[in-house]
Amino acid sequence: MGYISGMNRDQMWLFPERVDASIEENNPVRFIEAYIDTLNLAALGFTHAVPKDTGRPPYTPADMWTLYIDGYLNQIRSRRTLA
Repeated sequence: MGYISGMNRDQMWLFPERVDASIEENNPVRFIEAYIDTLNLAALGFTHAVPKDTGRPPYTPADMWTLYIDGYLNQIRSRRTLA
């Protein structure tokens, strides 16, 4: 069983626009995502870095870290506001 997956950023919408196209080229979230993709989260001690076969799958730790760091850079401290 894999992770809970969000919207694919390369997915075409009902309109002829990609989700990835709505994010500017110089947006910090692109750098954050590229940085987190280079990390070995299992070696860093993240317990859910490798999903288990039983139960509901968790969110990908890489996605959660991307959200957390982006919120930190934008001075968003509330989990509800991040959601």
